[in-house]
Amino acid sequence: MARLPTRVFFPWERKRGLLGLLGRARARLVMWTILGLALVFVVRTRERHAADLRATRASIGAAERAVAAYRADHGGTCPKELRELVGGGYVRDVPEDAWGRPLRLDCPGRRDPAGFDLVSDGPDGLPGGLDRVQ
Repeated sequence: MARLPTRVFFPWERKRGLLGLLGRARARLVMWTILGLALVFVVRTRERHAADLRATRASIGAAERAVAAYRADHGGTCPKELRELVGGGYVRDVPEDAWGRPLRLDCPGRRDPAGFDLVSDGPDGLPGGLDRVQ
């Protein structure tokens, strides 16, 4: 009876995972790196969106004060468009949201018929969309 030779396996000879290119430890490292980068991307995207909302709300607040000053100077009438605020010296530029689109002025307002509403159409730019900022 012939004896088969025994074979000794060294650690560098064993089968490797991830298509034979990386060892298990390296595969875990790559996986955790990818997951970490994805998490950073998600957090950064959410923070950017929140910062855009804060900037838009600040722009709306400044525009509301300018429209209120305009109305006080003009007997309670609203400007026909926000460009009139620039010409009257109430603001330096036409108020815009964080996405570079001008705010919309509704006078009389829906919420307050004796007042006015300033609205941003939000990131998608659709009037009356679900992501509008008031």
